[in-house]
Amino acid sequence: MVALTSKPHHKDVDDGDTVTDFMAQERERGITIQSAAVTCDWKGYRVNLIDTPGHVDFTLEVERCLRVLDGAVAVFDASAGVEAQTLTVWRQADKHSIPRICFLNKMDKTGASFNYTVESIREKLKAKPLLLQLPIGEGKTFKGLVDVVSKEKLLWNPSSGDGKDFERKPLLELSDPELLKEATEARNALIEQVADLDDEFADLVLGEFSENFDLLTAEKLQTAIHRVTVAQTAVPVLCGSALKNKGIQPLLDAITMYLPSPEERNYEFLQWYKGDLCALAFKVLHDKQRGPLVFMRIYSGTVKPQLAVHNINGNYTERISRLLLPFADQHIEIPSLTAGNIALTVGLKHTATGDTIVSSKSSALAAARRAEREGEKKHRKNNEAERLLLAGVEVPEPVFFCTIEPPSVAKQPDLDHALKCLQREDPSLKVKLDPDSGQTVLCGMGELHIEIIHDRIKREYGLETYLGPLQVAYRETILNAVRATDTLDRTLGDRRHLVTIELEARPTETSSVMPVIEYTEDVSEDLLKTSQEAIENGIHSACLQGPLLGSPVQDIAITLHSLVVHPGTSTTMISACVSRCVQKALKKADKQVLEPLMNLEVTVTRDYLSPVLADLAQRRGNIQEIQTRQDNKVVVGFIPLAEIMGYSTVLRTITSGSATFTLELSNYQAMNPQDQCALLNRRSGLAKVF
Repeated sequence: MVALTSKPHHKDVDDGDTVTDFMAQERERGITIQSAAVTCDWKGYRVNLIDTPGHVDFTLEVERCLRVLDGAVAVFDASAGVEAQTLTVWRQADKHSIPRICFLNKMDKTGASFNYTVESIREKLKAKPLLLQLPIGEGKTFKGLVDVVSKEKLLWNPSSGDGKDFERKPLLELSDPELLKEATEARNALIEQVADLDDEFADLVLGEFSENFDLLTAEKLQTAIHRVTVAQTAVPVLCGSALKNKGIQPLLDAITMYLPSPEERNYEFLQWYKGDLCALAFKVLHDKQRGPLVFMRIYSGTVKPQLAVHNINGNYTERISRLLLPFADQHIEIPSLTAGNIALTVGLKHTATGDTIVSSKSSALAAARRAEREGEKKHRKNNEAERLLLAGVEVPEPVFFCTIEPPSVAKQPDLDHALKCLQREDPSLKVKLDPDSGQTVLCGMGELHIEIIHDRIKREYGLETYLGPLQVAYRETILNAVRATDTLDRTLGDRRHLVTIELEARPTETSSVMPVIEYTEDVSEDLLKTSQEAIENGIHSACLQGPLLGSPVQDIAITLHSLVVHPGTSTTMISACVSRCVQKALKKADKQVLEPLMNLEVTVTRDYLSPVLADLAQRRGNIQEIQTRQDNKVVVGFIPLAEIMGYSTVLRTITSGSATFTLELSNYQAMNPQDQCALLNRRSGLAKVF
């Protein structure tokens, strides 16, 4: 079994109806939003395929799938090479140490260039491509490919629409002198490349085959390519056109041949489980008939229907009622599944994305004990055990938010239910209540993300909701150190609650979303033991709403200088006093608004470069470089998120629909005084009406 992230089966990207794209929005927009798991068998191997999105708003969807994969297929558009989003997903795969194969798709598209794409993989991804295939023709003339390893040519029957009808012939001096020469040169270069990366293969080549590389069998070369792929020192490159299924059969062969099987992937935490069940829930879907469907990757042990399982993250036990094998939107019921597979379970009502599932609480404790016994140093033990047991998913901070209203007050509970279900499926969607207006606020990763959530509430839950205008998630910070003191004195019933506090707020040098909390020696340790949690809760709650815009405060440190608490004072009162004192300090300080700065990449033809640059200059854009990508120019730079609202429509207009762009959060940066002043005036209703 191999799990991979890609779309190499029955692929109709061009028509916008892929087998794995089963949400209505995916077929309409021709993009993948959710990852779908599909199981298929190929020449005696079980392949579990996970198709992940490529759009930047759905990066988390990719992140949570990568951690359950053994290997990946990175799909490139042969006419565009490495794009901005390719780079993001490639870095994510590096982070999770996933061996991969590159597939250059759309070889039959006008402008497709095999050499250009391979060069961009080498240059931009800093990877070592191993050319296992060469195309026969490019663009409209693409009709087949050369298998470099076996020196054979594969030609597809032009009248075969589904790509099943093709012939594999050895390259001969008589019929294909040019192709044979090219293939021999490519094979010799491939052998030298692999020998440089793999010592065992180098010894073999230098010993037995140094005189004539042609005598080296395909099997020996394939074994060596498998080793360097698994070691992640190089990436095999294949090509084809998935629309017509050209090159898909050799791709599936390459997947089974070069990517690792589950046995070859070494997961550290498995040794603690000793064959007991250990699985990771990496996706939750809500089905109208069956309720929540949980996709899980089984690392060890076996899953069966009616099995009670323990969720480590939530510390509760649930029962799996049914076990299904996923095939896009059709599911086959099965009696059991073993390690290395992707299971689809029915009956887990509370499990969320990123939860670790084991057979029982005692099994988890036994694994933790084994992990602790292995830990060499006392202070590292618990962290080590926790790190091995709990495999969560890092959720990026949302950058956009907007209010969402049900059609009537009576529908509010239905909306709450829909949002609760959607949050379990998609942890990058945050929902909160505005304390001032009582409205529900959606926080998401981008315009498309929020638009699709709105669309799904309508289609899947039958609710016609109203979205307020999109707002940018600003942050705030302070520029100087300030001290503040506060006293809270209240008598409730016969108890007197008295707290006096003195603290200092100051900016930190390094960026940190959470406030850094310090205590001076004057604060007694005994008092800290009982009230530290209350103090920190008070500080955190004060930092959720800054004094300028009510946005979260970041990059600050709070030092507690003195704390006097009357005996019998409740912890709630301590929290309230600390919170009020921090807010007082923040109000006194010089304040600064931080705005999200985005990495922007616009791909545009030469003719329209000037209007695009002029428009970006008006939007406070900062251009870093302008690259050339075949006939196009690629503008790379930074732009404040506030200036990019509705940019897709403007870009379409000024370039007659020929340009595309990608956006990604870079960091938060300080606004300049004029822009900050204009923003604050707008927020307080003082903006001039033009």
